[in-house]
Amino acid sequence: MAHGELLSPKLSQDPAKRELFGADTYYLESAEQLAAMADVEDFAYQHAVLLLKPDAVAARQLLQTVDWLPANGFRIVAAERVALTRHVVRGLWYFQWNLATPERRWLAELLTAASDSLVLVVRADEDKVPASVLLTDRKGPTAPAARVPGQLRYELGRYSYLLNLVHTPDEPADVVRELGVYFGHGERAQVFASALSGADCSDRARELADQLYRESRPKDLSLEPAVARLADVVGAAPGTDPRELLDAVRRDGVEVDPWDLVIVGSHVLPMKRKQFSPVLDASSVEAWLTGGCDS
Repeated sequence: MAHGELLSPKLSQDPAKRELFGADTYYLESAEQLAAMADVEDFAYQHAVLLLKPDAVAARQLLQTVDWLPANGFRIVAAERVALTRHVVRGLWYFQWNLATPERRWLAELLTAASDSLVLVVRADEDKVPASVLLTDRKGPTAPAARVPGQLRYELGRYSYLLNLVHTPDEPADVVRELGVYFGHGERAQVFASALSGADCSDRARELADQLYRESRPKDLSLEPAVARLADVVGAAPGTDPRELLDAVRRDGVEVDPWDLVIVGSHVLPMKRKQFSPVLDASSVEAWLTGGCDS
């Protein structure tokens, strides 16, 4: 017996995703609400979502992103703040979070608690592939060394695997589902209505960015200064292994700036459990870009 309705290939090129999302509460709630306002497939194809995380707030890269988007073929059509609670984080990465090590989960909770984040809905000037696929490609990969000039993550700063500043849903189905994760019914209705109007919301995005800046302190996310600060707090000698510094903080209950734990930990602690594979991966993005789509 089927657990839900199978999604169209226009929403995802991954057969497993089409089946899983057809029974996923976040996707279903968002898609059912959207269906009362617009064609779900058209909306999902035409729109992408960009999450600017607390590391983007701390690094003061929100406004640079707002300027990067129109310069690279995207118009902001909705903007809202969101708190990345532990439930939101697990909802977003539910199908990949089985790879996260305990250390990564610890650091992610410190990171996401630092401030609210900014969610932008955008439309693309091009329509040869879904807007989400196009933005994901132009955003750049998670690994800092693999990024190239022009990609958003390259331009914003190459800090670490965890401190990558931005996130995008991969495919049209992910756009619908992630809006279901970020927002409840009322907020989501406003986001859908704003996006469907097509009006430029860059000014609102800048206003929200200014709010987030006023509510938080800027941070240097570079590794070496963070290591030096941790060594100073725990009274360690220069050149002490950063892992030993982290162990000392956790063992002795030393009060430190959580950002220093995140910065150092994201460089030296394991992020992936290599013995596992994700429930869903991002290989379908490449299928869209190379024309190998199941449509």
